[in-house]
Amino acid sequence: MTDAHLFAIGVVLAWLAGIRVYLTVFGVGLAGFFGWLDLPQALEVTASPWVIGVSGALATAEFFADKIPGVDSGWDLLHTLLRVPAGAFLAAATLGGDSGELGAGALATGAGVALTSHLLKAGSRALLNTSPEPVSNWTASVTEDVAVVSGLGLVFAYPWVALSIVVVLTVAFALVLWWVWRKLFRRAPRVRTG
Repeated sequence: MTDAHLFAIGVVLAWLAGIRVYLTVFGVGLAGFFGWLDLPQALEVTASPWVIGVSGALATAEFFADKIPGVDSGWDLLHTLLRVPAGAFLAAATLGGDSGELGAGALATGAGVALTSHLLKAGSRALLNTSPEPVSNWTASVTEDVAVVSGLGLVFAYPWVALSIVVVLTVAFALVLWWVWRKLFRRAPRVRTG
């Protein structure tokens, strides 16, 4: 793969980690373990049976925790400390290629991308938790699960398509989230008295 392809893959993996870190690591690990992908040297650790087992168990726990309104926001807050460094590692490990080196620029890029997708996810879930019914929360959670699994499948087959989709979704989602936030928390205009 060319460096440009590795860049696209690294950015998308960081973005996916910002949404579902355990599922992303589990998917990359499975792909490497079964030989579906030739993982860069620094990512080979994800193919360890221990990493696959632990990330699979944590992905299962996250699957259920993320469906409960309120618990999902607490889970997101706690995982801010994990999703960003994991996204940074996934991007840098992908961009490091066969040298296995984790460059500072790649780490910073991965951290920024993971933080962006994590903030969009956490912000939207905080807004959804203001709704009294649980269906919107479950729908959002299942959509995130499907997006991560689909993104993993797409990024290794068509990295540029996956990167394009990630960019468009991020911009569109940020604009919609900003618009909803403004509508919900807009101050009423002041009435001037003579």
